[in-house]
Amino acid sequence: MVSKARKIKVALLAAALAIAGSGLTNPASADVQLNAAQIVSDMGAGWNLGNQMEASSNGVPSETAWGQPVITQALVDKVKAAGFKTIRIPVSYLNKIGPGPNYTIDAAWLNRIQQVVNYAYNRGLHVLINMHGDGYKTVNGAWLICDAGNQTAIKDKYQKVWQQIATRFASYDQRLILESMNENFDGQWGAPTQPCYSNINAYNQIFVDTVRRTGGNNSSRWLLVPGWNTNIDYTTGNYGFVLPTDRYRSPSIPSNEQRLMISVHYYDPWDFTGEESTKITQWGRGSTNPAKKSTWGQEDFLDAQMKKVYDKFVTKGYPAVVGEYGAIDKAFADSSNPRYRADYVRAVAATAKKYGAAPVYWDNGYNGQYGFGLFNRASVTVTQQGMINAILSGVA
Repeated sequence: MVSKARKIKVALLAAALAIAGSGLTNPASADVQLNAAQIVSDMGAGWNLGNQMEASSNGVPSETAWGQPVITQALVDKVKAAGFKTIRIPVSYLNKIGPGPNYTIDAAWLNRIQQVVNYAYNRGLHVLINMHGDGYKTVNGAWLICDAGNQTAIKDKYQKVWQQIATRFASYDQRLILESMNENFDGQWGAPTQPCYSNINAYNQIFVDTVRRTGGNNSSRWLLVPGWNTNIDYTTGNYGFVLPTDRYRSPSIPSNEQRLMISVHYYDPWDFTGEESTKITQWGRGSTNPAKKSTWGQEDFLDAQMKKVYDKFVTKGYPAVVGEYGAIDKAFADSSNPRYRADYVRAVAATAKKYGAAPVYWDNGYNGQYGFGLFNRASVTVTQQGMINAILSGVA
């Protein structure tokens, strides 16, 4: 099944490349300068194209590896028509990276990444792309491991891979945002450890330096960096996060403005948002059954967490991106669950906006029981209009 899907993907890609206007030509765009408030406002409500370009099988990335259909322009158009202004495209590279010393990214894979980016970019959307699964110990082929012993080689590989990505997208305007990594940590659920956190800081610094030095619009582009596991407490607290210096940025950027953004994710309380259990199905002050509501992680907690990011970074000119948030579908167990899911995403979106952050909903492409999906990607239809309405009202 996977083999057949890959063949379909390759055939579609070959056909697309064979016709004019395939979108693989780098757009020549003016370098429009956007300050922190402008970029967050322009990003509006965001949506993740999850479980696609970061999907992989046996260390080989493939957009259909986890059961999703080939990404199409029609899907992106549907997402835009629904009201989203930003699309985050998680990307894995893994075994699509060749051996050292050059660490060349497979040309067909980089072309496909660019083609999917262009589906959104050419429609006027903001686009975020990152390095997603390469830092997960649980993923076959992962290599960006912060507590591995061969850090010199890892950092060299990381620099050369990002140099290729940044070069490919150097002419894109400020609607394209590059994100250094995703949820990088040592794999243990606990307080950050050293030297792992220092290595994550080093990766972020390499990323910023490398992208800036490729020139073009990259010299002034907004760049997105996370702390430990994109965790708010471990990024804002005294656990070791160090903001990269932006020493190679364009002199055209006003000295009192930044061009770095802070990446955080928000899934609290997990027993409501992500735990595949029917015990907790309600959330928020509108909950009618205390037994179905988590004992923590309600509106006051959400506000306090977002305020931490605001106080630490936004007030200093570094806007934030809540790059992932959401709540899984438990309507099969509690018919009132859709209401609380909508309450939750509305609250996250609104609170993010209140504190100078852009919210980007996590959609993993799965609908129904325990799914995060807002769209059916095969039929290109909306499946959760109530959730979408709630998100849009949150950022309105």
